[in-house]
Amino acid sequence: MGLRPGIRLMRWEALRSGDRFLPWLLRPAPRSWQAASLAVLLGICVSTSLRANWGSDNAFVVKAAQTLLEGGSPYEDKRFLYLPSAVLMAVPEALVPREVLRWVLPVGMSALLGVGWLAALRLFSVPLRSRLAVGGLAVFALAYKPYVNLVLIGNWTAVSAAALPVALLLAHRRSWGRAGLVVGLAIACKPMLVPIGLLFLLARRWRALAAAVLVPLGISLAGALVMPSPTLFFTKTLPFLLQGQDAYALPWDASPIAVLPRLGVPQPVAVLVAFAGAAAGLWAARARWRRTDQDGDGGELRLVETACMVMLAAFLVSRPSFDHYLLVVLPLLLASVVRPGSAVRSPWFWVALTPQLALVPWPSELDRKRRAFKDCATLCGLTIVVGRRALRSGRVILEPVTTAGSPPRTEPECAATPAESASRTAF
Repeated sequence: MGLRPGIRLMRWEALRSGDRFLPWLLRPAPRSWQAASLAVLLGICVSTSLRANWGSDNAFVVKAAQTLLEGGSPYEDKRFLYLPSAVLMAVPEALVPREVLRWVLPVGMSALLGVGWLAALRLFSVPLRSRLAVGGLAVFALAYKPYVNLVLIGNWTAVSAAALPVALLLAHRRSWGRAGLVVGLAIACKPMLVPIGLLFLLARRWRALAAAVLVPLGISLAGALVMPSPTLFFTKTLPFLLQGQDAYALPWDASPIAVLPRLGVPQPVAVLVAFAGAAAGLWAARARWRRTDQDGDGGELRLVETACMVMLAAFLVSRPSFDHYLLVVLPLLLASVVRPGSAVRSPWFWVALTPQLALVPWPSELDRKRRAFKDCATLCGLTIVVGRRALRSGRVILEPVTTAGSPPRTEPECAATPAESASRTAF
């Protein structure tokens, strides 16, 4: 005897959503997994410490703090592009001997990325000793090239990669004020999470928004008071940043505003395309936030996908927009795999990540100074995949209803119930 339509549908939904593999991922990881994962992460730290160009991005921040300690203005260096608050936060690092910093910095970068990964897992109630938690970060570090790149250069993007999952975890636990404080401290280090203010606006959490604004503003004012010529930030640094920097950063700038002209697209058209994509992304973020009844969870997927959509939209028009910027959103998206219907369950999500995978061979012309083409493809692909997930409307199915003495029939359309978004994540 054949299965009833409702049972066939449920089994097909379970097969499509990958729930048969999920329980295995959530089981406790053996100790061998824990040792192997730790060895991978420490191996990456040691290998980057031994390279000649370790901490190249972090060096600009340390130099700014050293200049301040010597009585100069950090903004005399056009490569220092952060707020005055970052100078104060880099002072302790400037006091550490260089040879010590060589070994401490990569570990610190890895630790920040690990904090972001663990916070993303806790947001979705994933056990921290599970196979997904223990092995996921190690596999991600080995497979995703920008992870190693971030640990190598020591860019303060790692602070934002840790802060955003922590802030969303606090927001999910109704501690919006603390979430705003975490975002504010991250902005004080590097103004990457400024777009998350839109999430606080959508949620109408004014206290969180105030904390995200006032904390970096207060620390920046304190920094400006102790440094000479703080107005250079407005007269020299800000115009330089708004112009997309110069030829030094252009080969690695993954923003469509920078990449499309290198492919022959006129600059005004590239700007229009990038801003149109960003506007569509913000519209998708707003639509995702307004959709509250189709996730089958406690609202964490709504928080994550709205925040990630906001950040991806910002990366489309950010100048510059580097490959490691995606580390701010990827741990959150990867952790959402435990939720049916999440964007990461779409095969197109993994297609978008393909250009960044370490084991995928690419022609030599896409290496080094042309790497931005691959980075831009990944950025645009992820934006489309997450945007499609955000804009997807709820589906309705007709469930079979059996009454005594009558053959199976279906409920009228007006009484149909929304189906859980466990499948059809691809487009």
